[in-house]
Parts: sequence; C-alpha cells; structure tokens
Amino acid sequence: MMHYIFLLSMLFNLGFTSWANGASDTVKIDQHIPHRPASIGIIGDTANVNTPVKAGIAMIGGGKDVDAAFKWLINRSGGGDVVIIRAAGTDAYNIYINQLGKVNSVETLKIDSRQLANNDTVAQIIRNAEMLFIAGGDQSNYMKFWRGTKTMDAINYLLNVKHAPVGGTSAGCAILGGFYYSGEDGSLTADTALANPYNSLVKVYNNDFLHAPYLKQVITDQHYLTRGRPGRHVVFLSRIIKNWNVFAKGIAADERTAVCVDEQDKATIIGSSKAYFLFTDRKKMPELCEPGKPLTWDRNHQAVKVYEIQGSLTGNGSFDVAHFNPAKATGGKWYWWWVNAGKLNQQEIE
Repeated sequence: MMHYIFLLSMLFNLGFTSWANGASDTVKIDQHIPHRPASIGIIGDTANVNTPVKAGIAMIGGGKDVDAAFKWLINRSGGGDVVIIRAAGTDAYNIYINQLGKVNSVETLKIDSRQLANNDTVAQIIRNAEMLFIAGGDQSNYMKFWRGTKTMDAINYLLNVKHAPVGGTSAGCAILGGFYYSGEDGSLTADTALANPYNSLVKVYNNDFLHAPYLKQVITDQHYLTRGRPGRHVVFLSRIIKNWNVFAKGIAADERTAVCVDEQDKATIIGSSKAYFLFTDRKKMPELCEPGKPLTWDRNHQAVKVYEIQGSLTGNGSFDVAHFNPAKATGGKWYWWWVNAGKLNQQEIE
C-alpha cells in the first residue's frame, strides 16, 4: 500500500494528469520532459508513428487562431504526431490542437538557444512529425536560434522530403518565405518604411533559412490590415529589387485569416478577413528607392498588381502560388498599388 501511495505521489509531483478524453495511454506533462530536450509538454503517445501525409503550407496572419486552418493541417497529417516549435511561450497549443482532431500526439518544443537547436534529439522529434506548426512570437529569435542549425535542416526536411504539412502564424508565418523580414532591431511601421526604404529597421534576408515549396521568391507579411502593413510590404519588395535585382512576389494575410496552399500549389483563403498576392514587374522598377528619401514607385499608377481574396470559414478563392498566374486567380478582386513620395495609393481594376 505504501508503495502505491508513493507512486501516486511521484506521478503527481512530476505533473502527470489524465487527459479529458479518457484515453488510458494519454498523459499531459507540464514540465520539461527527461530525454526529450526542449519539450515543454506533450499530449498523447510518445512513441513515434508513421502516417500518410499530404503536403501543405498554412500562412496565418496572426491574431485569433483559425480553427478551420488547423483542421486543414491536421487532415493532411493523417492523424500522426504534431509538433509545435517556438522560442518563447507555453504549451497552450497542445490542448487546442488536440481538441480539433484525432492525432497520435501533440508536443511543444521551446527551442530558445542554438545549443537546443543543434540537439540531435530535438531535430529528430521534428523530423518524426507528421505536422509542424511554428508559433507566433519574435521571428528575430527564430533566425538567431534556428538558422543554420539541425532544427532548420529538420524543418526543411519536412517541407521538401517528407512533404508533411507545415503552418505558421505571425512570426511563424514571417519566416516561411524565401525572402523574409527579420524584425531584429524592432518592429517596423509602414510610415517609417515608406519615408525611408533604407531605414535601419528594414532588414530583409534572401533564402538563407527555410525553403518552402513555391515560396523561394516570396516575402510574406502578417497582421496586414489590422496593423496597416501593405506599405511596408511594398517597401520590402522594392528593397529586394534594389539589393538583389529579384522581382519577388508578396503573400500577406490579415489577422484571423490563413493562406492555405495544397500539394498542387493552389491557395485558398480560410478565415474571416482578407489575403493579398502582390506581383512585381521587371519593366517597372521603383523610380526612387534611395537612403534617406521617401519611396516613389508609381509607374503611371500601375507599379504593383495585387489580388485580394476575402476568406471564408470553408475556404474561398483560388490562387496559383507556384507560378503567380493571373489567369488562374479566382474569387477575388484586382488592384493597382503605387507609391508617390512615401504615400501608398490603390485603385481597383475594373
């Protein structure tokens, strides 16, 4: 009897609790787990399973989570192991995701150092995932801790070899593009960027981190309408042109909205707000993109062509992310955007 009481006491002190669904082999662990470096919580079976997966990328604009976008990712996981990675925060996504669909396990890894990011066990947990989700936070920490590590290699393995579904919200979405804004010196507003495209806060990197299919020449942005970010997105594109002579594309999602790209490169918009696809044209260079001067990118009021799609809970619209083929865009509206002396303008294309 004493041994039984002692065992119960030990389990309690370690933070093991039965989970709400009553599964006898399911436990919740609220602290760091021995032999699983970086793990701050897991629900489900710690034994690895292999389920059939379907590729998919969910670029979520932040704010309140989009249940339907997570269900889209879960369906593509085949009910396997879900891993959430972050550099700060808690394991709150474990409960949330576990309640949205049937999966073998949900685990959160808090990878907040390069030592952890280069740990073989941490990398293997990621490689074993049938679904990966990159939480919000500060993308400069993701760059600082993960870039050039085994964690980075594991994420790219999921994206390009295993073809498992991968999603990210806010900062987690920011690093999914081949080009990405780091935010390492502080958050950048549209007004600041437009007033001086070479402001020290405008830090954009070129394909040295994640290599998601179809997104090599894309830069993403998030919280798009809520925080008034279209102007800074245009500045990012202008700097990519000036720095690398690459006429990149833009994909952006507002809060509570996800751009979900399937294995055939087709995007649909899930959520309550809007998503945007920005086209640049090699024949339409920015007229003035210089240090200390407001951006001018006018081109007869036709500098950047933009497709806007209103999301829905079941998914709305269609967009060819691999080729940015305008003829395949459905369910949205076309606009011209242009910048004159640091002011962003737009006009719907009739």
